[in-house]
Amino acid sequence: MAATTDLIDSHCHLDAPEFEPDRDAVVRLARIAGVNTIVVPAIAVSNFAATRTMAGRYPGCVCAFGLHPIYIDTHLPQHLQALRKELQQGGAVAVGEIGLDGFVPGLDMARQEWLFAEQLKIAAEFDLPVLLHIRRAQDPILKHLRRIRVRGGIAHAFNGSRQQADEFIRLGFKLGFGGAMTFDRALRIRQLARDLPLQAMVLETDAPDIAPSWIYQQRNTPAEVANIAAVLAELRQMPLAEVAAATSANVRQLLRLPPPSKLE
Repeated sequence: MAATTDLIDSHCHLDAPEFEPDRDAVVRLARIAGVNTIVVPAIAVSNFAATRTMAGRYPGCVCAFGLHPIYIDTHLPQHLQALRKELQQGGAVAVGEIGLDGFVPGLDMARQEWLFAEQLKIAAEFDLPVLLHIRRAQDPILKHLRRIRVRGGIAHAFNGSRQQADEFIRLGFKLGFGGAMTFDRALRIRQLARDLPLQAMVLETDAPDIAPSWIYQQRNTPAEVANIAAVLAELRQMPLAEVAAATSANVRQLLRLPPPSKLE
């Protein structure tokens, strides 16, 4: 797809080892596809530096820092202080990727909830939005968000009910739609994509994961936002340019991003 629109990938792990062989080309192809901004969230203290490097190396890339729930066994209490120090350096647009995971077997949910709550407190302290990982944990996450108020955020890869979606929106959150929406069998996600207010939606890839239907089980890349936007436009029966403009404006407003600049 030619670059005729301003698109944002609101969730892309550009620092992942899957991109090591050709990262420059991946970013260049994203630019060609019209993806002018890429949000890169960290997952652990061990990749804070790599995440920040992405923002320094590629114009249009911005970073977030957090402790991902899937790696709960590797996070230590002192890593919360490391997170604070990282945020004190400036440059972060959000705290993330943080949240709860009730899907992966063996993850200590009580420990996850403690760590999530502590990171919400840090986000509130720095007046930053949060990028949420939510798998089979919609209601517990909403419970914590009602108790510890933050400056909104993005419910990444949203897959909850309409009622849960409305509650996230009420709390100031945008909902992330990506590769999962492109599968015909994803009936609930596609219905939400049709029906939710456009001002509550953002686009994402979660690259290199959650590949869309046309590259199923292959590496995902930020350039795919262009085709994901086209799917959303088709589902909503709206012009692609309108969908692109609205979803990008949503991210820029939420993360306090400047006007678009071309990736180089």
